[in-house]
Amino acid sequence: MAIFKFTEARIRDLALGSGIHRDTEVKGLMCIAHKTTKSFAVQGDVRRDKRLVRSVRVKIGRVDHVRLAEARNEARKLMATIQSGVDPTAGPEATGITLEQALIEHLKERDLSAATVRNYRYHMDNYLGRLRRRAVADVTRQDCRELMEQLTRRHGRTTGASVMRTVRALVNTARRHDETIGANPVDALRVPATPKREVGELDVETFWSTTEAMSPLMRDLQRAFLLTGARRTSLLGVRRADFDAGRGVLAFTHMKTGGAWSFPAGRWLTATLATRMKEDDPLASPWLWPSPGSASGHVAEPKRGGVPSPHALRHHCRTMMIAAGVPYAEGALLLGQRLPGASGGYVHQTHLVEALRPHAQALEDLVLGRAGVA
Repeated sequence: MAIFKFTEARIRDLALGSGIHRDTEVKGLMCIAHKTTKSFAVQGDVRRDKRLVRSVRVKIGRVDHVRLAEARNEARKLMATIQSGVDPTAGPEATGITLEQALIEHLKERDLSAATVRNYRYHMDNYLGRLRRRAVADVTRQDCRELMEQLTRRHGRTTGASVMRTVRALVNTARRHDETIGANPVDALRVPATPKREVGELDVETFWSTTEAMSPLMRDLQRAFLLTGARRTSLLGVRRADFDAGRGVLAFTHMKTGGAWSFPAGRWLTATLATRMKEDDPLASPWLWPSPGSASGHVAEPKRGGVPSPHALRHHCRTMMIAAGVPYAEGALLLGQRLPGASGGYVHQTHLVEALRPHAQALEDLVLGRAGVA
């Protein structure tokens, strides 16, 4: 090993294979003459609390690619880093974040609905017991394949796919907290999409006569599902204070998309809900669909009684909107859906209640006509 003041000429004249040469001008700067190439590097000791942690060597670049002046400047920067106790060759430190901890961070970072939060926690408690306390960095593709196969075999394809989508989301969150985690192992799987719900055509006249045989409250509730297209939790969570009979406006405060949604009820539905509230006055309940015997105080699960589910009625409502001539955007807003694209973010449905009223009335007129209601 030779120690001398580096110059461009002396570096050029160094014999290949002559080994390590050190510069007297910049501490730590070296020129290493390999058998076929020559390269600049810097070497120094990482010390913390006056104790040697490790000696590190960092390559700067080949002599024919980096000028001596550039190598000296880079060496000074690297030595400053090394002498401050930082190892420039060290990668990011692993956090060891577990899948369970990733769920906590995931829920902190997002403003999710209560139902979505429950769904995440249900998956963690009931399906992810084998992985919940494992470091995410240790979860392999094989782990995910085996989990997917087990869930599909025991609980069905839909449940398996839903749980794996949860795992994918949690791993992505963990990757933001731990840079040592590589690619998401779930990406190696073919996670099937949620199958589309098949809904048969609705005979409105039969639906109307079937609901007529129900209790008055359940009759009105089922018809309200069809005439609003509201989701189950949205309609069942309506309070009496959320319905303005004078304006004919029904406010949904439990929305999948978040926030409140105002629905311009048609004339028949407005009169029906006003009558429903009057008949339920003796119960002194704050809910539009009261059920004193339930834990929540309102109907928790509408009895089917031979009629489609609330979600199926939402499908029928959307289909009949098109039959009634309701344009696409207006139909989406009536259903509490966000419009796609950047422009959709500028549309505030609550400001358009009266503009949407003719379309809600067109839907109601079509339904009543098919039901044979005068």
